[in-house]
Amino acid sequence: METTAASATAKAENLRSPRVAVAGVSGYAGGELARLLLRHPGMKDAAPLFLGRAGESASDAATTIEALHPHLAGISQQGNASHAVRSFNWDRLAGSGIEILFMATPHEQSREWAPEAIARGIRVIDLSGAWRLDEDANRAIYKLHDADPALAAKLQAEAVYGCPELHRDAIRTARLIANPGCYSTSMILALAPLTRAGVVDLDRGIVCDAKSGVSGAGKAPTSKTHFMYAADNLSAYAVFNHRHTGELLEQLHLTSDQIVFTPHLLPIPRGIMATIYLKLKQKTTAAQVGELFANFYKGSPMVRLHPTPELPQIQHVVRTNFCDLGFVLAEDGHRLVIVSCLDNLLKGAAGQAVQNMNVMCGFKEEEGLL
Repeated sequence: METTAASATAKAENLRSPRVAVAGVSGYAGGELARLLLRHPGMKDAAPLFLGRAGESASDAATTIEALHPHLAGISQQGNASHAVRSFNWDRLAGSGIEILFMATPHEQSREWAPEAIARGIRVIDLSGAWRLDEDANRAIYKLHDADPALAAKLQAEAVYGCPELHRDAIRTARLIANPGCYSTSMILALAPLTRAGVVDLDRGIVCDAKSGVSGAGKAPTSKTHFMYAADNLSAYAVFNHRHTGELLEQLHLTSDQIVFTPHLLPIPRGIMATIYLKLKQKTTAAQVGELFANFYKGSPMVRLHPTPELPQIQHVVRTNFCDLGFVLAEDGHRLVIVSCLDNLLKGAAGQAVQNMNVMCGFKEEEGLL
């Protein structure tokens, strides 16, 4: 009689390769998506279709993924074949039979394109902030304008926040996945086991001190990501006004006076460390806190839990799709410090997007990510 593991392996081997496209492959997250998909075992029968962003005038023959991202040369399952980057065109997607469209595009573009993709029967995994937020007050920071507000509101209502550890079941059948932000992923995964268990003293508030590498700001250079500004420096920014704050409020069911989040820019290329301070309602032991985390993340292969008092470090998660969590509980049994680390371009962006695709397609959640 076949074992459960053998049955799962056989099922995975029999799954058909989905037809996928990536719009916006020129950016950091788009490049990581290309790398993951080109090596993904589930893509062995059908290479992804790579597309530029709106306004990019890439010649269909002249631009390749390997030219945009030279480190991807030769990694494809098809050997040394190059992969053209096409201009974005809806007829091209239809002609290629695309079933899933990754959008590594600015939020304005994603907000415009997602309704068209859904109307054409294409499922969307959007890496921007265009569809992450349900409440108008939280979404206002993106200054979105919808050509058809009624249709946008309908799609917003069905959009699924793409955190598999929280919404795995809804992701399986979703037409529109809103990939979480990088900062918010690190903090939501650290806090969800505790807030959902109702053990946090919210009257005392939660403080999130998070630091990110420069790639979190995107590929387009700014005065704050210039080498002369970022190198040998550490700076806070967007205090009380960061775009990811609304995700914390909605996903953790908090109010703005119950949590403070301050982001900082680290002089490193990639990686996030979030240090979170809170108090527990009741006197608790470290074993009880550890049990809450272990039970919550049972069956979540992309979350690694460190035994207390060992704490995660950025160097251990860079270029992986893991989120590493650790904590230290004070002797009083009330004061708790949690440390969460992840790679902002992978678990905070492209890797989590592929993790969502795996759930949607019936692959193992960690397929192509280890």
